[in-house]
Order: sequence, then structure tokens, then C-alpha cells
Amino acid sequence: MTDSVFQRADDPRARLIGEIISDLHLYSTHSQHIGAAFAAHNQLGHADLHALLLIMEAELAGRPITPGTLREELNFSSGAVTGVIDRLEAAGHVYRDRDTADRRKIFLRYADHGAAVARDFFRPLAGRTQNVMAEFSDEDLQRVHRFLTAIVGSMREHRDDLRTRG
Repeated sequence: MTDSVFQRADDPRARLIGEIISDLHLYSTHSQHIGAAFAAHNQLGHADLHALLLIMEAELAGRPITPGTLREELNFSSGAVTGVIDRLEAAGHVYRDRDTADRRKIFLRYADHGAAVARDFFRPLAGRTQNVMAEFSDEDLQRVHRFLTAIVGSMREHRDDLRTRG
């Protein structure tokens, strides 16, 4: 994508791309504000919230995260990630679970208490989201999902590039 795409306002595709990018920025901003409100409501710091979201997403995907993987994702030291996990565990949001096949391996799991707290807080947003989703066909939603998956992959690649430049 080049700057010229955004400079040609008479081009409908360029205008649409600009609007989509603007909407993604607004979505990100609103998401950060909502996350910050949840964190403040539950006495969590920014890093705690980020870790909690990564743990939740990993578990929902059926691939529970290990402390080492969480450390890599957060780009934290071992000591810092241990502190985050300890705080989340003390607050009842997560728990450590040993792998049944390899007892040395620890998985981080979303605790029932933490899930209940999140459900209560995010229930109104979930309802609004469901109302929006109901306005779109399955085919539309599949296209949106494909688009968002590609955008998230692009963002992850850029994040990883920034880390390596460091």
C-alpha cells in the first residue's frame, strides 16, 4: 500500500480503503478504552489485561498457552511475566495447570471466576455485537472473517519486525 492510494480521493477503491483503515483505527481505540475500563474495574494493569486476553484467546482456540509462550508474546522477561501470572492468579482470573503428559509443562488457563467476571462486564457489548452480526449473511461474515484474519496476520508480522529491529 502506498501513500498515493490515500491521495486519490476521486478513486472509489482508495476512498473505501481509507474508510476501512479509519474504521480499524477507531475500533482499536474503542477496544483499548473498553479494555482499560475492564482493567480499572478489576484492579488490573495494562500488562495484566494483555496477558489475560492472550490466555483467554489461546484457551478458546483449544491451544492453552504456557508461561514461556506468554513471555514471548508480551516480549517480557521471565521475572516480569511471572509477576503478571502471579497477580492474575491471586485475583482469581487464571490458574496454572500441569500437562498430564509432561508434568514439567505448565499451561495457563482462564479460571471460572475470571470468566464470570469478564462475562458480566462484557455482556452488554456481546449483545450489541450479536445485533450487528445478525444484520449480515453468513457469506458476508465469512468475507469479513477472511479479511480480519489477514489484517491480524499483517499486524503480527509488523509487530515481529519491530521487535527484531529493536
